[in-house]
Amino acid sequence: MGGVVPRSVSALPLLLLLLLQAERPRGAELTFELPDNAKQCFHEEVEQGVKFSLDYQVITGGHYDVDCFMKDPLGNTIYSETKKQYDSFTHKAEVKGVYQFCFSNEFSTFSHKTVYFDFQVGDEPPILPDMGNRVTALTQMESACVTIHEALKTVIDSQKHYRLREAQDRARAEDLNSRVSYWSIGETIALFVVSFSQVLLLKSFFTEKRPISRTVHS
Repeated sequence: MGGVVPRSVSALPLLLLLLLQAERPRGAELTFELPDNAKQCFHEEVEQGVKFSLDYQVITGGHYDVDCFMKDPLGNTIYSETKKQYDSFTHKAEVKGVYQFCFSNEFSTFSHKTVYFDFQVGDEPPILPDMGNRVTALTQMESACVTIHEALKTVIDSQKHYRLREAQDRARAEDLNSRVSYWSIGETIALFVVSFSQVLLLKSFFTEKRPISRTVHS
């Protein structure tokens, strides 16, 4: 005789499926190379009244700074910053159309930059279909799923932050290692030159100088 399966247990697979299939806002996340004296632009179509956000950070190159600006479909500049290492920008679209945001390294003459950005459009939909319209309280299982979902979002943001910090620290360590290597090579060459010069100088002290005899003819 089979036992009765509790309702909370039978709903567990469905809630876990909803948790795994939770959608994220539409957008793009990219890390790209920005050469010196160059500008790179990106475009995204946004509906009117939809909120979007832009987060960016310079990972490697120069003083870790970049110029960034954003324009709406009418060509108006809605965001502009110069020589920023990182920044965040949130805006609600007033008109429908293609929004353009650009990163510029035109002020640099020799430093390549590596830039990361995350552009998100819209708000994240609820993990439960009727979560926004329901009048009853969430069940214990649903509350647990919402809590886990928020915790996972925090973990994802933390991992992204630490991944960017690790990439930035690794680039600085590699740059420092290259400078130390070049400095060591220069010191080695200078040491050999000084040693060779000292050997020649000491040798000249102990070299016997013979007098030059002159023959007088009558």
